[in-house]
Amino acid sequence: MDLAQLNDRFGLADQLKFIEGPGGLVFAEIDNAGGTAYLCLQGAHVTTFRPKDQDEPVIWLSDYAKFAAGKSIRGGVPVCWPWFGPHASEAGWPGHGFARTVPWRVTETAALASGDTEIALTLVDSEQTRAQWPHPSSVELRATVGRHLRVTLTTRNLGDQPFVLGEALHTYFRVGDIGAIRVTGLDGVGYVDKVDGGARKTQAGAIGFDGEVDRVYLGTESTCVIEDAQLNRRIVVAKQGSRSTVLWTPWHEKADKMGDFGPDGWRRMVCVESGNALDDIVTVPAGGSHVLTVDYSAESL
Repeated sequence: MDLAQLNDRFGLADQLKFIEGPGGLVFAEIDNAGGTAYLCLQGAHVTTFRPKDQDEPVIWLSDYAKFAAGKSIRGGVPVCWPWFGPHASEAGWPGHGFARTVPWRVTETAALASGDTEIALTLVDSEQTRAQWPHPSSVELRATVGRHLRVTLTTRNLGDQPFVLGEALHTYFRVGDIGAIRVTGLDGVGYVDKVDGGARKTQAGAIGFDGEVDRVYLGTESTCVIEDAQLNRRIVVAKQGSRSTVLWTPWHEKADKMGDFGPDGWRRMVCVESGNALDDIVTVPAGGSHVLTVDYSAESL
């Protein structure tokens, strides 16, 4: 559909419209009494979210993000699907799967009685996606925007054989300064420390940041909280259908090499990702489904 057709069929007066954004990509622009958000139809990628009672966005988007067909966007809520990290056997296939860089189709929008706005999209099958994921399946992302942002990723197995699924919502959060925050909710949880060569460790207390962090916390369904004294708020990340939580900051050396963080963008973000990875990958039975839901909100300290 072109923009006119999208707006005619799925636009919502005073709440949701479709626009052409950077790089010619199409975005849903959502604005209601509770919050504002932008969602790129490529990747079903929520790029920004700000509750109306917050001066700063909750979801961070790099000022240097690149927008182009088939390319990932630095920031927001990238969808890692149908695998997390490198593919188990095909080194040339994209890290974190292909879902975040391919087209998705809008299937539904709604102005809810609560005042929130909802949009649903499904991933568009193609020769590329079928070559890398031959399993008969469908995946839907549903985003609900208001004072909270709620994202639900539903994978359905349409075939007669089970398949194994890895996934994550690779969410970037806006913080005052990475060195002045702490993350709670993971005390006593075991994790894989990728910065330390994949060593298995156990978390003790809250998590602070003074260098690169890349950890996969396993077997945890706990809510995580980002405590941010500089912005005088806590961000609450509550999840269901997820047994893995990933914490990531590239710190300056790695961020400088990536080219789309800018000179100090890495200081203003942290990733707290909800998913199923490593030991927690999911087997979806024939005819079955798996649902991953994350609710994001902010409140004053």
